[in-house]
Amino acid sequence: MTTIYLIRHAQAEGNLYRRCHGWYDGLLTPLGYRQVQALAKRFENVHVDAVYSSDLTRTMDTSKAICLSRGLPLCVDADLREVGAGCWEDHSWGEILHAEPESLRQFLLCDPQWHVDGSETFPGVQERMMCAITSIAASHPDQTVAVFSHGSAIRAGISGWLGVPVEEMGYMPLGDNTCVAKLQFQDDQVNICYYNDNSHLGDLANRIHPKDNSGSDMLDAMRHNSLRFRPLQLPEEEALYQQAREEAWMTSHGTMDHFNGAAFLDVMKKNSEYAPESVLVALLGDEPAGILQMDWQQQAEEGVGRIPFFCMLPPYRSKGLGVQMLGQAISCYRKLGRKRLLLRCAPENQRAKSFYLRHDFHKIGEEPGGTGVLDTMEKYISYQ
Repeated sequence: MTTIYLIRHAQAEGNLYRRCHGWYDGLLTPLGYRQVQALAKRFENVHVDAVYSSDLTRTMDTSKAICLSRGLPLCVDADLREVGAGCWEDHSWGEILHAEPESLRQFLLCDPQWHVDGSETFPGVQERMMCAITSIAASHPDQTVAVFSHGSAIRAGISGWLGVPVEEMGYMPLGDNTCVAKLQFQDDQVNICYYNDNSHLGDLANRIHPKDNSGSDMLDAMRHNSLRFRPLQLPEEEALYQQAREEAWMTSHGTMDHFNGAAFLDVMKKNSEYAPESVLVALLGDEPAGILQMDWQQQAEEGVGRIPFFCMLPPYRSKGLGVQMLGQAISCYRKLGRKRLLLRCAPENQRAKSFYLRHDFHKIGEEPGGTGVLDTMEKYISYQ
């Protein structure tokens, strides 16, 4: 009998930033790395003979939980990848919801008819996954193998072995990041001992399973927590930008002393003229929720992506939305070949500083600005 531990990757950028990452090669998050440690502890006394992973960074990095301590080589298999989402890859869920709500509902329900340009289909993913894992089991008779894959791909395989019709697969809950399934292969029989087990995570668990998993209810939830982005419209939205700048200054410094709205506006216009996509309004539904301003020119030759202004509007703060703006900045700058993000933060703005530190920024220096000295903060976004 061969035992397969089928394990989902730790929390990755797509999970955190609410973006469609199927074959897009996203990185693990700080929480994801803590989940990897918890997974390693779970398996520290479990004998494992071989380790397999999809060829995407988030699974290969998660596999280190088992590979490193045992000195096992990692066998990479592209057939263990997530559902390929074609033209949806690396778009925000809010953007997809706005543009193609019915197609997104089909996707959330794993509808066999779902397909967008360049994507796979759910029946195809199910066949791919079941064949890949069956082949791995056949290559390791009477051994124990850890296989690292992705949420929807794992659900497709598990539902197939459980005999769940493809059209009902979407009603099976997705497991948490690093959740474990235990499968036993004997001759032509597959026994599912358990699946979606995240007992090793404790307070590191990050998935809440909805009571009603219908596509309509999931779409309603997305409408309340998924941002989309469009260029700031000038001159119509100058007042919106100025208002956001003024409010952010007061929040950061507690005074309007030294505020120079005209200078801020001039820099923003130069950024926008160079690349309209570098100054964005974040929208929740049709309502402006934040401003993301990037400078695509300054320090470009150093591989730096600068963020001169990053602001959630007051009604949308403390709702977990700001991290999606960070995800948009990473998406933009990674496409431009940048290796790190750089921004400035007033040291007295504890809310903002805590947010940046929580999401892997670190202080690299200080520079004049605002009403005194600003902290210069940096975050690496490259794959190396």
